[in-house]
Amino acid sequence: MDQNLSQYKIFYEVAKAGNISKAAKELFISQPAISKSISKLEDNLGVALFTRNSRGVQLTEEGKLLFHHTKTAFEAINRGELELKRVKDFNIGHLRIGVSNTLCKYILLPYLKGFIEKYPHIKITIESQSTTHTVAMLEQQQIDLGLIAEPSNRRPLLFNPVMEIQDIFVSTSAYLENLYLREGKNADLFQTGNILLLDKNNMTRKYIDEYLNENQIIPNQLLEITTMDLLIEFAKIGLGIGCVIKEFVQDELDKKELIEVPMIAGIKKRTVGFAYNPGSVSTAMEIFFEAMQKAGIRG
Repeated sequence: MDQNLSQYKIFYEVAKAGNISKAAKELFISQPAISKSISKLEDNLGVALFTRNSRGVQLTEEGKLLFHHTKTAFEAINRGELELKRVKDFNIGHLRIGVSNTLCKYILLPYLKGFIEKYPHIKITIESQSTTHTVAMLEQQQIDLGLIAEPSNRRPLLFNPVMEIQDIFVSTSAYLENLYLREGKNADLFQTGNILLLDKNNMTRKYIDEYLNENQIIPNQLLEITTMDLLIEFAKIGLGIGCVIKEFVQDELDKKELIEVPMIAGIKKRTVGFAYNPGSVSTAMEIFFEAMQKAGIRG
């Protein structure tokens, strides 16, 4: 039968001290209270745990067996308390973050550099994968945070916004000039041009497909690409009109290496942020979110 943990704690301290008065001082309780607790534990277990003598108490063989197990248990508890104190005092922890290659490169990595320099004792594990996989791992509680575009239905996940992103279509000015020269100024770009999109497994592609369907835009010549980086590079060499995230090509737009293709109906902005499970916020996560706010990142 399980006994009250305090009885085992008292037994452990008495056995360690070999003296009831010393244990009483260690535990800040009276000697009669200790004697009563030991007697109750002996009655419940049906064995004598100590023999009494003029110098104090001595463990019986049964007492030695119980002390061996309680010593292991309380030393483990003590190690756990010390580890928790180290986590609190030195910001030691572990964060497992799921993120796509694109969001990792353009949003997570620039922020992580400063965070790791400030909190070197927090271990970071990056799971580089699709957003779909990240959401699945979050739901199964296999990771702590997922950097994703805010889903339309995020239950049961909570969401900490970081920034808004704008999907746009871009190309080189030379590509558009050649296209209009060949097809005429009134040419339908989506019927006559080469349209560069991410592959269908990508969440951004699904979002853009919804936009195209809603506006009855049907690309005639389509080139699917696996990563945003490759898509941007293909657009920069004049291979076609690519759908990219504006914030990730701002330098190219400023330098006129790419130009934005105007759309009749604008694409609605999306919010990117960290998704996580309610009730699973660790000390490391609290530090991470607090550091985000201090860095001027929304949250």
